[in-house]
Parts: sequence; structure tokens; C-alpha cells
Amino acid sequence: MTLSQSILLFGSAAAAGAINSVAGGGTLVSFPTLVWTGVPDNIANATNTLAMAPGSTGAAIGYKRELPNVPRKYLLLLVPSLIGSLVGGYLLKITPPNTFKVLVPYLILFATILFMLQGQVRRWMKTDDKDQQEASTGWLIGACCYQFGVAVYGGYFGAGIGILMLAALGMLGMRDIHQMNGLKNVFGTLTNGAAAVYFVFVGMIHWPAAILMSVGAIVGGYGGAGLARKLGQTFIRRLVIFIGFAMAISLFFKN
Repeated sequence: MTLSQSILLFGSAAAAGAINSVAGGGTLVSFPTLVWTGVPDNIANATNTLAMAPGSTGAAIGYKRELPNVPRKYLLLLVPSLIGSLVGGYLLKITPPNTFKVLVPYLILFATILFMLQGQVRRWMKTDDKDQQEASTGWLIGACCYQFGVAVYGGYFGAGIGILMLAALGMLGMRDIHQMNGLKNVFGTLTNGAAAVYFVFVGMIHWPAAILMSVGAIVGGYGGAGLARKLGQTFIRRLVIFIGFAMAISLFFKN
């Protein structure tokens, strides 16, 4: 890596860490930057998963006060989260690099649209002010199947899985958004962590970039969050959406 590429990667990871701490969607900044610096698309995806993992772990710890009150039955979703992430990681491993390169702009576009609709989904999930409903066995089985699909996508690409997991918890009847975010971060930590371990095991990590970006994500998450909060969630959300669409369009032309 050149000095300019190193600065760009560190800066993008720091920005992603700050964005994730306020609004989510930081992957839409960090992953395309890796691609633009010349890292092959599938290696860039695996490297970004590893580099962003510390941030998701920190976010899960941040909700430690809410998690003890979550009904134990929801922890069943940890099983499909783990299995699905490994399946997704394996699918990425066997996907030909040129095929994944073609898919990347569409994946970024999908994740950007998903991020753009996040507010509407959150409002839908908070419309019921009643106490948390009990999830029936049927709903729980359905949620496990759904979570498996989300985890497969998370292991394969990952951007936007947070809102997909929140939707599942909302359908199960959860109404406390803080508990939901806590569970979402636990599931996200497991999904990203398992996929990252798999990518390390099969040799899909660009280590200089991964180490540099991990430090950048931590710095951004702790130091840049204050600036991001001053700018406000609305500004950050609009910035992420703009960057997501711009990166998707640029990669369409790049391919």
C-alpha cells in the first residue's frame, strides 16, 4: 500500500466507526474504499468484515444494561446466526472473484436502499405501545429461519443486516427499541465474528489493510462519534445514503 492509500483506508475506517456509532451503515463507506484502492472485491469484503468487528462488539457491550431483561427464548436466534454466517462465508469463498465483482454494485445498492428505509421500519416497529408480546412457537421457528437467511447474507456481504434483524425482532413482538438494538448487536457480533474467523482460516484477509482499518474503526468509534453527534443523525444518514448511491454507481462504471 502507498502512503496515500493507507491514509485513505484509515480515514474511511474511522469515518465508518463514527457513523456506525450514531446511525449504522459505515460499511457503505469502508468497503468500497478498499475496492477503490485495488484490493480484490471478495478479499476486500472479507477484510472489511474483520476490520469492522471490534466496532460491533463495542456496540453490543454498550447495551449490556438492557440485555439481562430480554426473554431467554430470543437467544435461540444465536444458533441460526452462527450457522448462517459460516454458510455465507463459505459461499463468498467459492464465488469466483469476477462473479462477486459483478455482484458488488448491486449488493451496495440493495444495502443503501435498505438503510434509506430504516426509519420507516423502525417507526412501524414502535407503533404498538403495549407491553412486549409473547412470541408463539410458530413465530419463533419462522424467525429462526429468517435469521438464518439474514446471517447467510451477513457472512456473504453484510451491509444492512442490522435493519433486517430489527425487523425480525419486531415481528416477534418486541417493542423496546433498546433491547432490540442490544440483541441486534449481539447477533451482529456473532455473525461478523464467525465470518471473520472463517475468512482468517481460509486466507482471505489483506492483513495490512485489516490492521490499519481496525485501528481506524476503533479511533473513529470513540473519537469521531462526538463530531458525528454534533452533525446530527439526519445529516449522517443523508451522507451515508449519498455515499452508498455514489459508490454503487461508480462501481457500475468501474466494472
